[in-house]
Amino acid sequence: MDQNQTAGGDQGDQRSQSLQRRYQVREVTQYQASWVEQGRGEDGKFTLQLILDNGVEEYILEPTEDDIDVILKLLGQSKHTMFDMERKVLMFSNLKA
Repeated sequence: MDQNQTAGGDQGDQRSQSLQRRYQVREVTQYQASWVEQGRGEDGKFTLQLILDNGVEEYILEPTEDDIDVILKLLGQSKHTMFDMERKVLMFSNLKA
């Protein structure tokens, strides 16, 4: 094998690894919404625990009161939800009309 073939193979591997680092997308397989008291008489804080790829990873969101309503509605309507671990983006697809 000559040097050009080795370098080309290495470049392909590097590109593949770069894409894997760039896109860490997992399927949301379960989720749990919670509300945490911050103090007596004070506003609480919502959390949304995402279970990704049947427990391979977890991620906790801390949405606002307005955002949690929208997120829960979208999760209920989405037939397939993904979460990009690096960009912190929830992606909803095949939404029921």
